Amino acid sequence: MINRRQCLVQAMGLTLSPALLAAAPARAPRTLVVFLRGACDGLSVLSPLDSDDYREARPQIAIPRAQGGQPGSQALDADWGLHPAVWQHLEPLWRQRQLAFVPFAGMPDPSRSHFEMQDKMELGQGSQPRDYRSGFLARLLAETQGRKAAAFTRQVPLVLSGPVTWPNIPLATRGRAHGLDTRTQDLMREMYQRQPEGRLAAEALENRAMAADLAQEMDAADRQAVSPGSFTAAADRIGRMMLERFQVGFVDVGRWDTHVSQGAVTGQLADRLADLSSGLQRLSATLGSAWADTVVIVISEFGRTFKENGNRGTDHGHGGLIWLLGGGLHGGRVAGEQVPVRWRHLHEQRDLPVLNDYRQVLGGVLARQHGLDAAAASRLFPGTRPLDLSLL
Repeated sequence: MINRRQCLVQAMGLTLSPALLAAAPARAPRTLVVFLRGACDGLSVLSPLDSDDYREARPQIAIPRAQGGQPGSQALDADWGLHPAVWQHLEPLWRQRQLAFVPFAGMPDPSRSHFEMQDKMELGQGSQPRDYRSGFLARLLAETQGRKAAAFTRQVPLVLSGPVTWPNIPLATRGRAHGLDTRTQDLMREMYQRQPEGRLAAEALENRAMAADLAQEMDAADRQAVSPGSFTAAADRIGRMMLERFQVGFVDVGRWDTHVSQGAVTGQLADRLADLSSGLQRLSATLGSAWADTVVIVISEFGRTFKENGNRGTDHGHGGLIWLLGGGLHGGRVAGEQVPVRWRHLHEQRDLPVLNDYRQVLGGVLARQHGLDAAAASRLFPGTRPLDLSLL
């Protein structure tokens, strides 16, 4: 495991210089931001291979290391393994060095509110009061005149809020019933109250109501984002529109608020990761030769707790994970500052710490990709210094 001092020295030497930033790309680059609303569990996507603390904290949901023909976390290097549902679809990109991860990533802000942190990440300002008329992709577009953008969402997101109004193109709609209405519940209680099964029926109704409340909380955290399955189905469409019409795009994908029955190698999180990864793979195929000039950034508002909860799920955490994909990426590695995944390194004794400010990481990537000079790069994420992790 890379120790903290080594990583700090490395990070100090990676501040972007004007000379590095000034070189413009040969062809028009394309940037797509994929926002995983609900707080994706980065420790299931990218899990430590040799951490007894990790296995102790997650007796039911830790991802085991793949061995002996049994499915599990696929080793990427000496320290980290990738969830098999992701590896299944993105192995070719990893082997071609077109995929990278930055763990211990996020905002230093300690809030665990979905809504507050989603807003802050889309704005990328890190200052108070927040200016809701200035999202970080809108600022990127202001620095790269002539490029067109679109949000593949039901409404224009904060990340594209700015002086220019960009189109939003909904990918899908979704709806579902969360529970029985009050009258139906009352009728069922009355029907069973004198029966031997009355107590069981009452408990079943209470359990259903609790599940409905959790589903409503998840929907609220999603903010009308499409499901991972809908993203997979729409990936070809997004790719064609990015290929033919837009250079900057944004899409949000929901269903990551896994408080209950998260699963491990299989289960609900694994299914969603498979859908997401399949969509990302299809996106790369649809873009064809343009993939060489494309960078896809996958982020979530924060990570989840180190320790699993009593419902075999995880709760709102702190440090998360950034995914980076693209044909011109110098990937095939886990980048950024890291520490061993141990109890003693946790934030507030419950979450991964944020060692890599997402604004600095994205600032460095976007500056490199779009050929921005130092002054322009500093305006993307005010108050931070972009870092070049040598990913482009």
